[in-house]
Amino acid sequence: METPIISIKKIGKRYTLTHQQGGYVALRDVIANIARRPFAFLKHKAKNAVGLAHREEFWALRDVNFEVHKGEVIGIIGSNGAGKSTLLKILSRITAPTEGEIVLRGRVGSLLEVGTGFHPELTGRENIFLNGAILGMTRQEIARKFDEIVAFAGIEQFLDTPVKRYSSGMYVRLAFSVAAHMEPDILIVDEVLAVGDAEFQKKCLGKMEEVTQKEGRTIIFVSHNLEAIASLCNRCVLLQKGTVARVGPSQEVIDYYLSNSRSLNATTEYAAKKNIAAQIRTVRVLHGDSPSSHIPIHAGVTVEVDFEVYEPLPKATIAPSIFHNGIELIHSYESDSTGRLTNYAPGRYTTKITIPPFVLNVGHFSAAVAIDQPGFAVIDKVKEIDFQITDGENPKTSIMKDNTAGPVGVLLEYETTHTAAHE
Repeated sequence: METPIISIKKIGKRYTLTHQQGGYVALRDVIANIARRPFAFLKHKAKNAVGLAHREEFWALRDVNFEVHKGEVIGIIGSNGAGKSTLLKILSRITAPTEGEIVLRGRVGSLLEVGTGFHPELTGRENIFLNGAILGMTRQEIARKFDEIVAFAGIEQFLDTPVKRYSSGMYVRLAFSVAAHMEPDILIVDEVLAVGDAEFQKKCLGKMEEVTQKEGRTIIFVSHNLEAIASLCNRCVLLQKGTVARVGPSQEVIDYYLSNSRSLNATTEYAAKKNIAAQIRTVRVLHGDSPSSHIPIHAGVTVEVDFEVYEPLPKATIAPSIFHNGIELIHSYESDSTGRLTNYAPGRYTTKITIPPFVLNVGHFSAAVAIDQPGFAVIDKVKEIDFQITDGENPKTSIMKDNTAGPVGVLLEYETTHTAAHE
């Protein structure tokens, strides 16, 4: 059996929390307090020495176990405070674990925070050599890769400018370029890539895919971008409150994370707004005629929208969108058989939008709804309401296969009812 390149065994990291009363305390205040209450000061120090002083302990990680094999791309996901960054700092040997052990078999390169390993007064050129040396590259290696690093980062014009004048995006481009070209056996990348623009993020993901497929390097990737995790990583680790909640295929772990981290409310109501021509008041996900957040794959999904029009609204439409892992799968709008939009008079309305069976595959989805005047204005738009498509003990799969097809022209059914005149 192949020896793993990373072995993580019962890792734990404990911090001691202190709660300082009041604001900033200067040295003169400490000296004054000692002079006024010398015995209280000595008593406090004595308690600290014998361990009687009250201290609060916080375990950022506890009993974390998993292995990573050579050439594997593994994602680490979880909510804020789950322990992801702490784990990466331990893997990068920035901090030591309180308990357990980690075995790393190879050279490690990491990209954890903007500007890590850079000196603000040095130029981009000088920092490439400095950062490369910190990451373990020889001067000859850096010189050989120098032109590729600069070209990938796209900072040729600012190469001899001190990096303290760089934007955060330029920092990240240069730092990632150095880390990606240093040829580490293990590359650790945190959410820092989110600072870059969309084009550069795509370029970075392509580079990471290249170094794993062509060069067999191992990548540990932490991100809240679940789409990137699903496309890049073949396996995923879910951290919850410092412990490993699940390890497995990326899409399986992502679906588990979404279904357990979000409240699947079948009905969402919205408070009244002022100075608006029309407003969405309630959105429901229906299974048949009843609100439900879990819909079998063989059943159609109905999104019911209650909205109110306060003043005449010409050429408007109810426009739903369906998302999976941040990818918009369906976008549609209501019109009559000739494609004409609706002229709404003031009043209350209910629109039911039905997605046919087997359009969506098993997984976690969200719906967003807007009242739109195409080409003119979005009158009102509500946040996503979440629901789950279950297998329903039916082996047939959807027409969207793996839910990554992007927006498609699915024929949705609309039914609008004028429920009441405007009061």
